[in-house]
Amino acid sequence: MYKLLLCVRYLQTRYLAFICIVSVMLGVATLIVVNAVMSGFSTKLKVRLHGVLSDIVIDTERMDGFIKYDDKGRPVFDETGQVAGLSPRDMMARIEANPALMSRIEAMTPTIEVFAILQFNFQGQRQSKPVKVIGIDPAGRAAVGGFSEYLVRQNGSQAPNFDLTPTALQQHEKNKLDRDGPPIAPPPPLRRPLLPNEIPEPDDQTMKAEMPVAKLYGVIPGYSLAHFRFRNEQGQVVNEAVLKEGDDVSIVTVGGSELKPVWGTFLVSDYLQTEMSEYDASFVYVPLEQLQAIRGMQDRFTALQIKLKNYEADKFFVTSELRKLFPYPDMRVDSWEERQGPLLSAIEVERGILNLLLFMIVGVAGFSILAIFTMIVSEKYRDIGIMKSLGASNRGVMSIFVGYGFLLGIVGCALGCFLGLAITEHINAIEAFLTKLSGRALFPRDVYYFKEIPTNVDSMSVAAVNLGAVTIATLFSLLPAWRAARLHPVRALRFE
Repeated sequence: MYKLLLCVRYLQTRYLAFICIVSVMLGVATLIVVNAVMSGFSTKLKVRLHGVLSDIVIDTERMDGFIKYDDKGRPVFDETGQVAGLSPRDMMARIEANPALMSRIEAMTPTIEVFAILQFNFQGQRQSKPVKVIGIDPAGRAAVGGFSEYLVRQNGSQAPNFDLTPTALQQHEKNKLDRDGPPIAPPPPLRRPLLPNEIPEPDDQTMKAEMPVAKLYGVIPGYSLAHFRFRNEQGQVVNEAVLKEGDDVSIVTVGGSELKPVWGTFLVSDYLQTEMSEYDASFVYVPLEQLQAIRGMQDRFTALQIKLKNYEADKFFVTSELRKLFPYPDMRVDSWEERQGPLLSAIEVERGILNLLLFMIVGVAGFSILAIFTMIVSEKYRDIGIMKSLGASNRGVMSIFVGYGFLLGIVGCALGCFLGLAITEHINAIEAFLTKLSGRALFPRDVYYFKEIPTNVDSMSVAAVNLGAVTIATLFSLLPAWRAARLHPVRALRFE
């Protein structure tokens, strides 16, 4: 009991020990805040990456899409001598024939992914940007997840589409009027009198009215691709629409079977906003059937998106079975984590190195404990000699100082946890205050495209930080405690 009483008394009277407490507190608080912010960025990034990609992706690098193989793994040729294409129905039917796979798969949808050039008019000039065009069935893509929740106009819709709204159609007519001017009505043609029982020939206006109207196809570009972000005079971030709903764009790409340029014209019908600049500035979604028609890929595709019922439990089994089902060299089966493996690994490595560097703050607190405890042992020679002469054992004396270091670690960790969690909870308010105070944005939204600083407090990380801090405080108190335990009572009282 006397050991605990002495530890508490030293904690209350030795104000120099508060330096150790503050050091531990700051180290723990810093690690908690950094871990929460890094985990928030990592979690949000994973959600975005998983949203853009489905759980499992089967794709090919062939420009003309998947091809058929016979039972011996040899390509199948059609009657024209060309390699026969594999249709989405054939691939999905082959997967559906496997009951073990279908019991774990929730949805599948075909897509076409190809590079292209997006051309559009802005401020009277023709602009061109390299993009990645993705042909999708919007209902099927929404079924595998990660599409409708990122749409601006159709956010959260159960049945997203490329249909043009009345606003988009009005904008399209306005653009035509601005570009071509008002239509000029031609003078009526001179006609001779009709003979009895003669049927009049249709005029030009009648023929135009009877001609079929070309269908207008919608396109969904990334939000950053269709908007220009800048700061106004008040320093506020403003998004100016470069491509409004109803504006026409041209997509130039290459054909499927032959590498010849092909193109198509579309009207903007919606925007995709994932809050990831890499995707919002380069992805363009178009109807799958129209992209197939433009590229000459009737009933062919380049990727199959698959959603699992339980991704964490079934991802390894499904990927291995699909690789057995499609063991061909031009087919690749990956989970979204495998597809984004280098990026995710880089984030984890960066997080680990940052934690290691910041943990040195706790190491500095440990050296402070070592120095201060050495001073305390030197000052308490007489007290230690008295305790040992009264019967205190070496182990008992040593446990006093070890317990003192442990108590300092506990108090410092408790205060550090409180401070770190409070900063994490109000980090966006703190960032806004510091931005207003300094006049410079600490978290520029035009760089990260996040509305606020993402945070994610992981209880296991908090527990690991606290356990490490307490361990360091205890370990650095062992050497002074060992010196105090070895002190002989007669030697300690010799000069008294």
